[in-house]
Amino acid sequence: MRRINQYKKLFKVEKAIDLKELKSTYRSLVKEWHPDKFQDPEKKAVAEEESVKIIDGYHFLVSIAPATREKGLEEYTTTITTSRVIDYKHKSMLLEVSFADGNTYEYFGVNHKLFHKFHNAKAINNFGKRHIFKSFLYRKAKRTVETEQA
Repeated sequence: MRRINQYKKLFKVEKAIDLKELKSTYRSLVKEWHPDKFQDPEKKAVAEEESVKIIDGYHFLVSIAPATREKGLEEYTTTITTSRVIDYKHKSMLLEVSFADGNTYEYFGVNHKLFHKFHNAKAINNFGKRHIFKSFLYRKAKRTVETEQA
């Protein structure tokens, strides 16, 4: 959640994420902090760090925007209802869940107590469906590359 708040503050997002406004703010921040604008090596280094934060923040906020989640809702629903959990990791308040179809999703705000219940559940998929997958802010983290069959 800290990461979300940090990026929202950087992009001055107060309520729901509007992709059009986000893109506009992103462009102005990139112009402002572009490393080529600075001659001094120290300022250039700072600008490079800021640019990396801006780019990472933009892609992160796009991935959790309501419009992005709505666009991928059908695929997400298919994944959580038909695919089994094959791996998961929990760090701080972030739960990363990998499914058998190759999709991996991150769930924000999952506390340690709920994670332990998830981890110890007899039917982990059912527990996830009831208590996590539809209850927490999520984003698609990655899709594993499928290997070609010869």
